[in-house]
Amino acid sequence: MVQPVPETIDFPKEEEKIIELWKQLDVFKTCLKQSKGKPRYSFYDGPPFATGLPHYGHILAGTIKDIVTRYAHQRGYHVERRFGWDCHGLPVEYEIDKTLGIKGPEDVSKMGIDKYNDECRKIVMRYASEWEIIVGRLGRWIDFKNDYKTLYPWFMESIWWVFKELFVKGMVYRGVKVMPYSTACNTPLSNFESGQNYKDVVDPAVIVSFPLVGEENVLLLAWTTTPWTLPSNLSLCVNPNLKYVKVRDHTSGKVYILMESRLEALYKKEDQYTVLAKFEGSILKGKRYKPLFPYFLHMEKKGAFQVLTDGYVSEESGTGIVHQAPYFGEEDYRVCLAAGIITRDQDMICPVDASGCFTAPVTDFIGQYVKDADKNIIKWLKAADRLVNCSTVKHSYPFCWRSETPLIYKAVPSWFVRVEQMSKDLLKSSQRTYWVPDFVKEKRFGNWLREARDWAVSRNRYWGTPIPLWISPDSEEIVCVGSIAELQELTGVKVTDLHRENIDHLTIPSRRPGQPPLKRVSEVFDCWFESGSMPYAQMHYPFEHTKEFEDCFPADFIAEGIDQTRGWFYTLLVISTALFNKPPFKNLIANGLVLASDGQKMSKRKKNYPDPMEVVNKFGADALRLYLINSPVVRAENLRFKEEGVREVLKDVFLPWYNAYRFLVQNLDRLRREDEVSKFEFVDDVPRDELSQNLMDCWILSFTQSLLQFMKEEMAAYRLYTVVPRLIKFIDNLTNWYVRMNRKRLKGESGVWDCYHALHTLYHVLYSMVRVMAPFTPFLTEHMYRNLRHFLKADAIMDSVHYLMLPEPRSDLINKDIERAVSCMQTVIDLGRVIRDRKTIPVKYPLPEVVVIHQDEQYLQDIISFEHYILEELNVRHLTITTDKKKYGVTLRAEPDHKTLGARLKGAFKPVMQAIKELTDSELQQFLSGRNLTLFGHNIEPADVHIKFSFSGDTDDELSQKYEAHADNDLLVLLATTADEALQDEGIAREVINRIQKLRKKAHLVPSDPVTVYFSVSPPDSQLHRITVSHAHFIESTLKAPLRPMAELQENARLSQLIEETQQLKGSLLKLVITYGFCEGWCSGANTKEVTASQSFTAEPYCRYVNVQLCGLQPRFGMNMCGMILLENPFQENQISVQQLREEIEILFGLCGQDFYFSISNNEPAPTIMQDLNHLHKQTLHVYRKDQREHENSKPRLNHSNSPFCKFINVECNGKKGTVMLENPCGNVSETDPGQLMKQISYIFGIDAAKLKCTSDTRGKCEYMVVEVK
Repeated sequence: MVQPVPETIDFPKEEEKIIELWKQLDVFKTCLKQSKGKPRYSFYDGPPFATGLPHYGHILAGTIKDIVTRYAHQRGYHVERRFGWDCHGLPVEYEIDKTLGIKGPEDVSKMGIDKYNDECRKIVMRYASEWEIIVGRLGRWIDFKNDYKTLYPWFMESIWWVFKELFVKGMVYRGVKVMPYSTACNTPLSNFESGQNYKDVVDPAVIVSFPLVGEENVLLLAWTTTPWTLPSNLSLCVNPNLKYVKVRDHTSGKVYILMESRLEALYKKEDQYTVLAKFEGSILKGKRYKPLFPYFLHMEKKGAFQVLTDGYVSEESGTGIVHQAPYFGEEDYRVCLAAGIITRDQDMICPVDASGCFTAPVTDFIGQYVKDADKNIIKWLKAADRLVNCSTVKHSYPFCWRSETPLIYKAVPSWFVRVEQMSKDLLKSSQRTYWVPDFVKEKRFGNWLREARDWAVSRNRYWGTPIPLWISPDSEEIVCVGSIAELQELTGVKVTDLHRENIDHLTIPSRRPGQPPLKRVSEVFDCWFESGSMPYAQMHYPFEHTKEFEDCFPADFIAEGIDQTRGWFYTLLVISTALFNKPPFKNLIANGLVLASDGQKMSKRKKNYPDPMEVVNKFGADALRLYLINSPVVRAENLRFKEEGVREVLKDVFLPWYNAYRFLVQNLDRLRREDEVSKFEFVDDVPRDELSQNLMDCWILSFTQSLLQFMKEEMAAYRLYTVVPRLIKFIDNLTNWYVRMNRKRLKGESGVWDCYHALHTLYHVLYSMVRVMAPFTPFLTEHMYRNLRHFLKADAIMDSVHYLMLPEPRSDLINKDIERAVSCMQTVIDLGRVIRDRKTIPVKYPLPEVVVIHQDEQYLQDIISFEHYILEELNVRHLTITTDKKKYGVTLRAEPDHKTLGARLKGAFKPVMQAIKELTDSELQQFLSGRNLTLFGHNIEPADVHIKFSFSGDTDDELSQKYEAHADNDLLVLLATTADEALQDEGIAREVINRIQKLRKKAHLVPSDPVTVYFSVSPPDSQLHRITVSHAHFIESTLKAPLRPMAELQENARLSQLIEETQQLKGSLLKLVITYGFCEGWCSGANTKEVTASQSFTAEPYCRYVNVQLCGLQPRFGMNMCGMILLENPFQENQISVQQLREEIEILFGLCGQDFYFSISNNEPAPTIMQDLNHLHKQTLHVYRKDQREHENSKPRLNHSNSPFCKFINVECNGKKGTVMLENPCGNVSETDPGQLMKQISYIFGIDAAKLKCTSDTRGKCEYMVVEVK
């Protein structure tokens, strides 16, 4: 049963009700059952860690995934959505280390790996239940019950299979490599992990002297920001091709060597030194120097402590001489290895332990953490007279993404996957994928692939998937195990879990007789190797589900943040290309980062962002979802999160949309109750010719179908950033244009069938909208659908909107001509509104004219077709269209935007500025039409100039005072901004209406509630009182309720007052009282409610007329007390006399036999002669009983405005003009059957009806016909 729609809605509470509904109906699983057997759409969900709660980055990526997968389901695909958990690795171990106070490997050994991993297992799903609750509350549908966890033995077994495949292909090797190293987590990180968390830090910067052997008075100067690496120095390096200088320092008298271009690193002025010699860096090659520390003097035999050359030394910073500690720097290792100072198979010179503390033989600093040791090393250098300069430098430095501690670079033995040799294959695989936005793939990701390095996949940790390599003590035998069954066969031991504590003790017998068994290496996999293997491991491939996997690989879609470019996206591609030489996915959306409102990274410690669930509880999940996906993040740009942005989604999108839905349901109910339309049933596939032919109905239906077509094309291309703005624009068009401009039709004021068509159109659009928007705003669409579905045929009703497929666009309803015409109309109205705002003239105040100037005749015809709407929306009396701009003397001129152009052009600004000011009207017209404008070689954009309007010619002063101009490209709109007294008065009357309507709303009344409004104005002789009285009929017509003087309320004290209020308006006090029920004499029938004065704002009868209102007289037959009499018909023919006027009144209201008196105003006598029809034209005759004349004159009776009381249609025939009444009195609707209408026309013009032929019909609401004689 249809439920009434309340005026207000609490979006978060309604969403919670929907969640309960989904649970009751098990909607998600039902959707999956419905789609079983349909084409599969595969989706991979990147696994998050459950050691923390979801943040906005998770919410954003989750929303994108949810939208795309919901949309795929509604397009007819079967979409499995499994949630995954990343359970191993640093995030878990770091939490345990903090909790248990573990400082290094020794602490873990004492505790035991089994106990350590047990502790990890306990917290690994710490927030799993919260994740499920939060993800569900955000409206994301994903299967938590059938999830995958990287700690499942079957998942780990597939990882072993992946690794063995790479091992068999010769892609795995063990090597020593200088890598980013986390001393807090005691493990190396991959190069893409180290690039995730750079911070600006201040480090010491020292210049250290190295005396040349044999020339001890000549000192080489090296610069470093890592003093802790100096004890491990084995060489210096210079650039062979750059200039170096030997200088004498004037202060110390010492002789230094450094790069010529880097003298500024030590000296501020040239008079502080004397250049003794200049030479290329190659001259220094092989020169030996005195070591700083004695710890590694034995390396001198291998060539240590000499100058090497390499092109990596730059002139960007330092002294141009680089100190080299080969096991603490990648370039250092490469250069020293090439020079033979170190070899790959020698013992590492790395006196730093896993926790970053010095070990032997660095006895002076043993046990000190390297970063803490910097200050002690600097002291030592100073005492040894080797410190030349000490300062600090602010630079960007990598931090551990887990522990937030600075990384160091340190050589560690690791297991590597060969990636460098795959670079071309990786690029080919990447080219076979589609990314949104494309530039992320081509630039950021492509550059990373081109520079791909071998991947260190091992970690010296405990809680992870163990690397399945068993090695003999002499390293001659290596066995790579690829499955649990294989391990059991090789060891003879049953295995159920693959974690270290369960397999580290297992050995594999050697194939060589007499040799000891093989033992497993101690390392575990990098957790990125696990997540990169998830396409296979989540399905336990190849041990199970082989066909299912192969049928849906590669995945159709994945999505994560742009930070995964060097993370999950990369590892997925590397493993897939290595295994199958093809990409693991087809389509990818990379989103940007969500930052705090100040542009900083969101930080729990700083509390610089609102809690996501607080935002959801305040505004609802739909609002948060739409805010995020209608932002730059969907284009891989960053978003500064602002809570007010979520609030604006409610205000600007959801509330107007909800109000349109409420308006529809209200008026469908009114249609049933008042117009006795017993059943309203929507049919989706009604033929085009049976739908409404009203222009606005055709437009919104066409616009809806165009949206469906656009959405289908853009969603196929995964361009959410184009789809969402279009959806929001559609809601704006629906609510602020269609509903707003058709309210009267939708409320039944233009007849039952027109109302029915309008409501059918609105239902059509809203029903399409809830289906289209369901993937984006799943809660609100469900809420609306639950009510809207009751207007569908029984066999079309579903329990949930999410069971429905998306509507296919109907090309037969798309009319680009109407869409173009409405767009033209909207532009004109928008420009007119801008002018009103600029002149601070409220829309309530009518203006005399709007002029539309355009060179395209088609454009002007489009405007004419919507003339009525333009006049009504802008509240103007007359529309003029023309192609003749000169007639109005309007010329364009331009002023440069000083701020924009000044910053861009700098020195060239002045000549360009002058050239802009000198642009002619025609040049500016071409520029506004889209033609490029180049001045002095600089391209000028529309944002660079301000277009101004001026009037020229003989009447420029008059025109400039009369009109205000505004333009959009080649469209120019002039608005006459000076209103006469009558228009000003009407504006004030509209102010009165506005105050009454607000008071109605304050009293919680709905439009259909019968009320009477009583008023008084103080002082009584004020302008406000005069206008309220003279415009009473206009006010009543708008309110659909009687307006009476306060004196009448005082005469009837029994009336129940609903609300009373006194307000200031136009310098007077306006007192308003609203009582329930219509006052005596006010006709409250259904037809009366269709009566409006709207025609007075759009068209006048061709014939002169007079309005008539009964005062104190009751019409017979229950007719209305207001009517209208034509004073002539056709125009300027058959003018009536006073006697005929009296007879017409008698007939109109059934007053035969009653003695009545009529006059225009209280003090004016009854008309006696009709010398001047203009005297009565547009006036209101008040009719009352003769014996009540004195009593009536003493009452403050209401005079009415000059608007036609009744509906009519203007007719042109044979060069003559006449008027046919469609109702009289008000609400007494005449037969409008075409045959009857022709009979009336035939009577007016005196032509046989059989000879008449209608050649054109009504246009919008301006009733108009042209009839020709056959």
